[in-house]
Formats: sequence, structure tokens, C-alpha cells
Amino acid sequence: MFAKAFRVKSNTAIKGSDRRKLRADVAAAFPTLGTDQVSELVPGKEELNILKLYAHRGDAVTVYVSGGNPILFELEKNLYPTVYALWSYPDLLPTFTTWPLVLEKLVGGADLMLPGLVVPPAGLPQVQKGDLCAIALVGNRAPVAIGVAAMSTAEMLTSGLKGRGFSVLHTYQDHLWRSGDKSSPPSIAPLALDPADLSEEKESVQVNPALQGDMGRLTLEGEEEENGELHQASGEKALSEASEDTSTGGPNQDSTDSKTLQEQMDELLQRCFLHALKCRVKKADLPLLTSTFLGSHMFSCCPEGRQLDIKKSSYRKLSKFLQQMQQEQIIQVKELSKGVESIVAVDWKHPRITSFVMPEPSPTSQTIQEGSREQPYHPPDIKSLYCVPASMTLLFQESGHKKGSVLEGSEVRTVVINYAKKNDLVDADNKNLVKLDPILCDCLLEKNEQHTVMKLPWDSLLSRCLEKLQPAYQVTFPGQEPIVKKGKICPIDITLAQRASNKKVTVVRNLETYGLDPCSVAAILQQRCQASTTVTPASGAKDSLQVQIQGNQIHHLSWLLLEEYQIPRKYIQGLEKAPKPGKKK
Repeated sequence: MFAKAFRVKSNTAIKGSDRRKLRADVAAAFPTLGTDQVSELVPGKEELNILKLYAHRGDAVTVYVSGGNPILFELEKNLYPTVYALWSYPDLLPTFTTWPLVLEKLVGGADLMLPGLVVPPAGLPQVQKGDLCAIALVGNRAPVAIGVAAMSTAEMLTSGLKGRGFSVLHTYQDHLWRSGDKSSPPSIAPLALDPADLSEEKESVQVNPALQGDMGRLTLEGEEEENGELHQASGEKALSEASEDTSTGGPNQDSTDSKTLQEQMDELLQRCFLHALKCRVKKADLPLLTSTFLGSHMFSCCPEGRQLDIKKSSYRKLSKFLQQMQQEQIIQVKELSKGVESIVAVDWKHPRITSFVMPEPSPTSQTIQEGSREQPYHPPDIKSLYCVPASMTLLFQESGHKKGSVLEGSEVRTVVINYAKKNDLVDADNKNLVKLDPILCDCLLEKNEQHTVMKLPWDSLLSRCLEKLQPAYQVTFPGQEPIVKKGKICPIDITLAQRASNKKVTVVRNLETYGLDPCSVAAILQQRCQASTTVTPASGAKDSLQVQIQGNQIHHLSWLLLEEYQIPRKYIQGLEKAPKPGKKK
């Protein structure tokens, strides 16, 4: 709300009666505050001003300023504390924790999505949808933002920590904070638990898988991420290690804990690299674009529940890692076109490949591993149909069809042929021509042709008939009843759009028509492209969602839709907008 500068309407000193009313409102809004604390927050004699302003979106906000710092603000008759007030009373609101990298995005106006939460051993605070909450950073209990919960804690866990978590209203470093003394958050240590309580809470984390998984990627809605850098692999590690502390306790545990996140990511990178070469890449695939090797092969070899993030490894970039593998003579990389590197050779007899032990697949990864689909996807069978309009009923009624009847192309052909033969319309001198009777004239000819066209060839007769019929289509998914709809089937539409700061994004629509879940597709693309993805309502389409991916990701979309999902190319439009080799995406 205060991500951009606001416009001040008035700034006046508060009256005594208004001061007393404000205390009563504070006591009612925050019942956990005692009388003394309310008096400290709203002092009786110190200067207290009322600042009335308009936020950049036009919202009328009343701000209460004490000692030069905004302490409270009122929006639509609801009272909210600022970060200055929360630093004095850190336990005033239920507090959720996120990562330091997230703060920059929150200050920019983004909402906090659930994958960005850090789940402590004690579990998430219990809140209901619409409750006011504080947001703090790991290692410091001092709140840096306040927001309204978009769902209850139970719904958060049920969703697997996916979706919008909080609508953020105010943050540290935003323009409301800048109107004060611009002090930094104090350092407040997290609450400590008794050893007995801690062991009980660790057990609860162990038995509740909803608190462990799916921290693979942080997505913030309302703000694009730069090059997909905000991965939450560290959050995933923290949670998995918390559960391993109570579930394993073996001799290897100390060695795992002693490794830094960078060392763990290096090991994961090496594992995915060797796994991809041993089981996915074939000699016929060479030369193979390095970007395709990463997106189509290495990411899919990542163990379930973990997230491969090259930026968190010691290599930082894929090119540097592949150079190291080339020095070890495992692969050979060449720049076949300007700025585009490809793997041109692989030594499958290299000891590192031959000695690599294939991990056993988990039961849940027997199908397509990417995304969250439980069953493998099978493309639907799509059949073009034709619907009889009112203007064509006379031609089709002899065959038992009426207005609105749906027919296949072969059935339309049979109806027209039978009608012509039954009414002796086939030209006796030329069997390829059909004489037009009044019904055929009315159904097939334009007004200016009524008195000039007396006969038509069979192919022209049939093509005109199909053109006059209304289009329809039938979609049949495996194991389900066919679905028939009027009109032309909408293809999967891929477009490129410009966003703030001249950023380019890829937008995909109409996935639901082909039985694809936009959220699952977004999750796969997020991992494969290593870029931010969001799912939003599609404009102009009721109950339809669109997937937005940062950057030009049409190459990845092409592979996913054509190769992975086996959707015919004629049902996809926009693939020609893929970036050309050698050009910046």
C-alpha cells in the first residue's frame, strides 16, 4: 500500500477527546495489550498528530504519529500497527517468518506467497482468514511487515503451503516507514523452547508432511523476480534437516549437517548431471543444447522434495560447471552458433558415469516426476464436428436430423449424397455434377448466385455444405465420457508481453481445454525454466486461468506441450515466437 509515495491531505494535532477514543479503539482492536501498554502506545501528554493522506492507489488513510514516528494507521475503519509500534510490542500479532531476500520484494509491493514461509519446529501460528499478522525474518523476531492472512492456518497446511498467504499492507523501508526516523529493526532473539517442548514439536514436524515439502521455489505475486534468483532450496534444507534430526540420527547425520548449503548443492548438481547422462541422454540426442540438457534432463533427475539451484552452488553458472566436467573429460562442449553452447560428445565409459549408482525411484515418482500430477497425462482425443443450423434443417430433416443435431464430417457427406441420389439430382450426362433443387439453392447458394448457378461439382457441393454448418468439437479424455461443445476449439495460446522495466514475460492460456492444470504446468515450468511463474485469472474468459513465466520461455513450452504432453501442433499457437539462436532472450 505504501510501496510508492503518498499524498498528504492534512496534518493536525489530536484533540483530547480523540486521544481517548483512540485508546479505546486500540484496546478493542488489540486485546492482548494491557492498560499500561495502551497508555505507552498512545501517550496522554506527548505530542500526537493525525496525518490524513491518500495512498498511490487512491486509498484514504489516517495515520497517527507519535514522537515523529507513525505508530498506527486506519484504513476503512480498521486499525493497524506500523513496524515502529511492533518493534516495541513484537508479540502484538501472530508472527510468521520468511527469508531476508524476500523483504526487497515485499517493499516493492508484492504479496507473500506460502512457499516463502519458514516453518519453525513449533509449527505455524494458528490464524483464521482475514486475521492481521506480522511478518519477521529468519533469526530476528522484530516484524518487518504486516499483512492480512488470505487463508486460515489449517487451509495453508491443507494446500501444501501453496498459493497466496498474506496480502501485505505495510513494510519496513516503505514510504510510511520513511516518514518516521528511518530507524532499523531492533535485534530480537526468537523465542526459546524448553527441551521437552522442542522434542515434542520436532516430532510433530516429523509426522506432518505438510510442514516439510514443497519449499522448492518462492513466488511473489505482483513483482517479477530477477532471473529466477529467489529459490527457497535453503528453506527446504532447513525443514528437511529438522525432520531428519528426529527421524535418522545415524552416523552420517553429523557429516551432512557439517556441510554448507553450497557443498550440498554442489553434490546435488553432480548427482543430477551424472544421472541425466546415464539414463536420459542418448547418442542420437547429440549435439544437445546446454539449456535443454539442464531444463529437460537434469531438473527431472533431481530427487523428489529437493530443488536444484545452480546459483547456490560454487559454480554459480551452468557454463562454469560444464567447463569443469569438460576438463574431467566427461563431456565435450562447443559453441556451434554465436552465444549458444551445445554438448557435442559424451564419454559414457568414463569411470564417474559407469560407477554412478542409479537411485531407486520413489513410489510417487513412477509417473511424470515434474509437477504435482498423481497420474500420467494423456492428451485428449479431439474430433471436429458440425452442428445443423436453422437455415439447413430442410436439407437434413429427410435423414432424421433436426436443428442443433451434431454430425461428423463423414455423416454430413453421407446425408448430402443420399439426398442427391434420392431426389435424382445427379446429372445424367456428367456424374460429377449435381443439379441444384430449391432446397439446395436456399441452403448453399448466395443471393447473387440463385439464378446463375444451376449445378455444382460434388467436391464444391460438400465443401459449401460444411461451410454453412456451424462448427463444433468433441473432446474425449481417457476413461471419461466425450464432451461435445459448439464453436471452434480454442488452441493453447502462447503470447509474449512487456511488463515493468521492459521485462518480457510469456503468457499461456486455454490449458484447461486440454485437461491441463495451470497450477501444475506453472510448477513444472518454474522448475524447468528456473524463472518466476504466476497463475492468474485470464482476462475475458470466465473461470479460466493463465500461466505467466518470466522471460521468453517458448522453447521450454514447446518441448513440454509437444514432447511431454503429446498435444498436436495444430492446437498450439504462438510457438513461432521462440527466441532465435544466438539472440538474447
